[in-house]
Amino acid sequence: MDAETAVDTPTTGCPRHYPFHRPSATELPPVYAELREQDPVAQVVLPSGDLGYIVSRYDDAKLVLADPRFSRAAMVAEGAPKLTAAPMPPNSLFSTDPPEHSRLRKLVMGEFTARRVRDLEPRIQELTDALLDEMAKADDQRTDLNAALAFPLPVQVICELLGVPFADREKFRQWSNAIVALTTLTAEEMVRQRMEMAGYIHELITRRREEPGDDLLSALISAHDERDALDHAELIVMAMTILVAGHETTVSMIGACVLTLLRSPEHLARVLENPDAVGDFVPELLRVNPIGDGGPMRITLTDVEIAGTVIPKGSAVLAAVCSANRDPEVFERGEEFYPDRAQNPHLAFGFGIHHCLGAALAIAELRITISSLFRRFPTLRLDTDVANLRMKQGMLVHGLESLPVAW
Repeated sequence: MDAETAVDTPTTGCPRHYPFHRPSATELPPVYAELREQDPVAQVVLPSGDLGYIVSRYDDAKLVLADPRFSRAAMVAEGAPKLTAAPMPPNSLFSTDPPEHSRLRKLVMGEFTARRVRDLEPRIQELTDALLDEMAKADDQRTDLNAALAFPLPVQVICELLGVPFADREKFRQWSNAIVALTTLTAEEMVRQRMEMAGYIHELITRRREEPGDDLLSALISAHDERDALDHAELIVMAMTILVAGHETTVSMIGACVLTLLRSPEHLARVLENPDAVGDFVPELLRVNPIGDGGPMRITLTDVEIAGTVIPKGSAVLAAVCSANRDPEVFERGEEFYPDRAQNPHLAFGFGIHHCLGAALAIAELRITISSLFRRFPTLRLDTDVANLRMKQGMLVHGLESLPVAW
């Protein structure tokens, strides 16, 4: 039996290995449908080798995401089960609980309000138009959309917002891949890449302290220097977190959402008739295109019963957002792309106090880039058989390796 088969058809009594096998770039692991019906709180072997639990139903995933009995801070405690071979760094938005999390979040949330994002939209449009201008210069009228648009746009936006040189984008790509790796790198390599990025941010902070700008990093430095709102380690980790989280997920979503529309002629026709309709499509595009095949991890602070299963104190628990967003108990025709559904309480941005800080920015980027793309290239089409497309494997964020298009 090969490894991929073993993942989805475990021997009785043996936990499955996470992450689960994804059959193609357009399909989620089919095991989730089985888990929702038969084993909604399933024990799994995590990439680190530790055991954990994965919850696959919508209501259970919401509970794990929002209930304080499921802790982020406990993930970095000594002896806690780990998701990957290298432990998550402490003092970040992704490894703290209130009140520490509330303090950190408050320092940056002003940059991601709906009003602030509206102010950014003209610049997002300008950057998008410039990339589409370059794309239009292709003599053969074909390109890899990932390289032409999906990667550079979110990186440019977050670099300008944070105050980081866009010229260093290839370094960010390498470091980001290491930070979101599940199984692709050794623990030593993951730590080495993180330390390289931390060193880069430290040098950037030194330069920004001497020459502050109108950017978020300068504002965070000021908060550190004047109000002791952040210590130096927190400042570095915050900058790393915003830089990676602020582009990695949107990069993957642009390509996946464009592919969904290209494979849905009926809905694509509506977009071509009125590109601004993309705004109404975004919630459903987010629901059917998860940024990863699993979901956020927490550690139980006490014994917790879910769906008849008692999860012991100190256990790792994954809220499988990708499965929750397909739960037929909540989403009729949940496996289909159906942008006209009246209610769409998807969990793509999480739930509760850890709801994604950059949700409004991500939605704006998706709306602007996708509507602009089809307005500029109404004959855009996939330039390969869909079976040839591949998703990156072994990472928290699953983006397409490439997206060949023509027009």
